Amino acid sequence: MTSPYLDAILKLPIPDRLDLVEAIWDSLAESPEAEAAFALTDEQRAELDRRLAEHLADPESAIPWAEARRRIAGGA
Repeated sequence: MTSPYLDAILKLPIPDRLDLVEAIWDSLAESPEAEAAFALTDEQRAELDRRLAEHLADPESAIPWAEARRRIAGGA
């Protein structure tokens, strides 16, 4: 995806781009349309509840992100 807007944004310094991302994210959080677009299905909500309960029952089973990424990349 290229556009004059995107080309200009990508030329901004990183701190300015981060500020822009934050502003866009905040605008989504305040938008009723976005809330409807990202609403969870009953199945998704049930899966998240199941995973949270599993974690709360055994918080020591969590692994650091670096380990998860290694497993994904290495297939093990």
